[in-house]
Amino acid sequence: MTRIRDVVQEALLTGYLTLEAENQLRRLLTTSYDLEDFNAFMKLQEAAMGGKVKQESRERN
Repeated sequence: MTRIRDVVQEALLTGYLTLEAENQLRRLLTTSYDLEDFNAFMKLQEAAMGGKVKQESRERN
């Protein structure tokens, strides 16, 4: 099973969060996750807010 930290790592490496990955994160966040996954998600949030990771969902308008 994919973990939140795996999805986050891919987004941080590529600098891009796809719609598929964003939806996957939504699903994963509704399940039980550990502190490492939570911290990874917070790191992704900071990177997105800082412009280091672009979100496909924000580009489609």
